[in-house]
Amino acid sequence: MSLKRVLVLLVCILAPVLRAQPLTVVKVQAPKVNFVFNPTGVIPVQDQSAPIWKSGFLQSRNFQGSAGAPAANLCVYEYRIDLRKVAGITAIPFITSLTVDIGPNQKLDFNGDKVADDVFVITQGGMGTIGLASAVRTGNNVKFTFTSPVAGGSAPGNGQSSFFFGIVSKYPRKNVIARANNNLSSPLLLQAWAPAHP
Repeated sequence: MSLKRVLVLLVCILAPVLRAQPLTVVKVQAPKVNFVFNPTGVIPVQDQSAPIWKSGFLQSRNFQGSAGAPAANLCVYEYRIDLRKVAGITAIPFITSLTVDIGPNQKLDFNGDKVADDVFVITQGGMGTIGLASAVRTGNNVKFTFTSPVAGGSAPGNGQSSFFFGIVSKYPRKNVIARANNNLSSPLLLQAWAPAHP
């Protein structure tokens, strides 16, 4: 088989995998959404933080769904960008999106409308002020784009935080490198937790 035919065949095989696929994103409120993950509404979580521009951070949150809940035995991954203490002198730094190697995710009815969705954003009852405009899968990566840039401020304490946003997987966690697009440099490479998918 010629090299040209091999390349065409590879493109045909990989094209469906690499096609951008929009995921459904819904707004939820806490603590109501907690009952999707635990019948008691109480969730023990584990957190990890990766520094952003010294005084900001990416927060990864992980917990497992409890028996009797819709998310029983599934793993939940939440993320939040916090730039509240980040300040800029000549330019205000900001982040426009976060890309994480999620792999396949599980759909659940996060907001109680009897429709299964991919991603939830905790816009009430939690921290933050900036939500998601979209979540798009390309291969195993999901790019979460914010409704507006998550920005630092003119002085420490004047910056912004995203809401917590989350996705569910059947796979336990592993350490990955997430990419945050920003206005100061090439994408920031940040430690995060994500599903240990095949």
